[in-house]
Amino acid sequence: MKIDRVDMSILTELQKDARLSMRELGRLVNLSAPSVTERVKRLEEQGLIEGYSIQVNRKKLGFTMDCLIEVTLQHGDHKRFKPFIESYPTVLSCYRIAGKSCYMVLLTVSQLDEIEEFIDAISTYANTLTHVIFSEVKVNTALEQHTPMLPEA
Repeated sequence: MKIDRVDMSILTELQKDARLSMRELGRLVNLSAPSVTERVKRLEEQGLIEGYSIQVNRKKLGFTMDCLIEVTLQHGDHKRFKPFIESYPTVLSCYRIAGKSCYMVLLTVSQLDEIEEFIDAISTYANTLTHVIFSEVKVNTALEQHTPMLPEA
């Protein structure tokens, strides 16, 4: 799979605004609409574009608090933990990690007792360490021109 700087520019612009028309996207990357359409289709087929989505303001929906929870499973009970996490509605993400803990969970809630409910639900087979998030310092979901797939200039 090969991409060039134009492909990366297309990916960068679509990460900023996935609702761009092919004509507008072409204008931004200096290509015709048909050329951009062809490249976007190829990027989709290669799996570099996995889908298109929106960003929701969770606070405006009432989710006023986020926390990171380190989860250490007792007796390596991964088979029990994974379905629980996958079905828990306010888990935003969960990562298997190296170190003292097994997983890092990002949980969003509307009130403090919901964190306690989450912890209580897994307390019979996991130990937790909770970090309440006061503010976001940097949140970046867009990968721009810094990618190992691009050849050196």
